Amino acid sequence: MKLSIKDLTKKLKNRSYSSIYLLYGKEKYILEYTQKMIVQAVLDEGTADFNLSAYDMEEQSVDTAIEDAETLPFMGDYRVVIIQNPYFLTGAKTKSKVEHDLKRLEAYLNNPSEQAIVIFNAPYEKLDERKKIVKTLKKQGEAIQADKMNVRLQKEWIDFAAKEAKVSISNDAAERLIQLQGENLALLISEVKKMALYVGEGKEIDPQTVDELISRSLESNVFTMVEHVANRRIDAALRICYDLLKQNEEPIKLMALLSRQFRIILQVKQLRAQGYTEKNIASTLSLHPYAVKIAAKQSASFQEDELKALLIKAADADFEMKTGQRDKTLTLELFLTGLTRQPQTN
Repeated sequence: MKLSIKDLTKKLKNRSYSSIYLLYGKEKYILEYTQKMIVQAVLDEGTADFNLSAYDMEEQSVDTAIEDAETLPFMGDYRVVIIQNPYFLTGAKTKSKVEHDLKRLEAYLNNPSEQAIVIFNAPYEKLDERKKIVKTLKKQGEAIQADKMNVRLQKEWIDFAAKEAKVSISNDAAERLIQLQGENLALLISEVKKMALYVGEGKEIDPQTVDELISRSLESNVFTMVEHVANRRIDAALRICYDLLKQNEEPIKLMALLSRQFRIILQVKQLRAQGYTEKNIASTLSLHPYAVKIAAKQSASFQEDELKALLIKAADADFEMKTGQRDKTLTLELFLTGLTRQPQTN
């Protein structure tokens, strides 16, 4: 049976445990969080050292893990056995020479110990649904899929982390956090916890808090530079540029990122003119939806022909940098200071 994190949380609070849990997917933070949540719900802190064990299937046989699961717990109600990297659930090849008795595993899954909780931690995007062992595992156990993060799931986890920290976070603040910090869920959650300590229990994290506390990624700084350029705040754009150069960012790299952002703005402008929604644009260009949202807003400050001319100038500047025709920093400065005319809108 497939469960959501919310459903699993409710069941664990009611002490309704499954003998078998399957955690799979590529989002490492969700796998680790879910595993920790199950372990903490099932085991008392005082007996966890005696009743918790983990086995890496690339180094140890599943037979050993099963034997442990069939052993009675010590001074507690349950044993928890974690089976890590169960590559035999996938179709992937492995260099491991460990032999696994999957028939014995299947027999255990069909008749698990009532005093053991076995957690399969499978950090794989897909399992081989054709395999009998996978079908049996999903039938007999409860499965949590650590899906690749989309916007909705990112915001759900940010909100979840805020509630756990006994604060709230506004929708605008969550969007701003994702824009500044990127898509790494573990990093997003870590930043939410940091901001929760700053605002205090019962308070709300707002966009201003995010701006004050979150260190900006290079891409985020480039977004902001382009935002300043779009509004012809060239001095502000140059200040960010100089700060990045002081951090030893390479001018050629900055020029490339600026070119990429202007190219995205042009593509978004063209696709919107064709009737595409932001969601469809994100899918078509393989971009994060917030990157599209920002580009769509910035595109209003430029004519299409203007963006095309700007990209030609950017290509010329890149060529001058790479061929040594002009100092790289000076070329970047001249490119930015050349964007000083008044904004135009369609």
